[in-house]
Amino acid sequence: MAKVSTNISLDAEDKVKAQEFLAAVGMDLSTAVGVFIKQMLREGRIPFEIRGEIPNKETLSAMEECEEMKKNPQKYKRYKNADEMMEDILSEV
Repeated sequence: MAKVSTNISLDAEDKVKAQEFLAAVGMDLSTAVGVFIKQMLREGRIPFEIRGEIPNKETLSAMEECEEMKKNPQKYKRYKNADEMMEDILSEV
C-alpha cells in the first residue's frame, strides 16, 4: 500500500508529551495516527468516547464553593425554607 505524507497541526506541548508517551510504549507519532485511522475505518466511528472533563471546571468550582460554605457557615445567609430564599433572591432583582 502506497504511503502519503500528511501535515497536522498540534499544540507544541501536547506533541512533545505524546511523543514521550509513545516512545515509552515503542511507537512514534506517525504510527499512532495511522493506528487511530485504521481503527476508525474498521469501526466506522471515533474509536473512543469523547466527553468533557468530569467534573468540569464549573462543577469543580461549585464543589469548592460548597466546601468553603461548610467550613465557614457564618459567612453565608441561611433561610428557614425555600420560599424565604426565593423572596430574598427576587427582592434583589
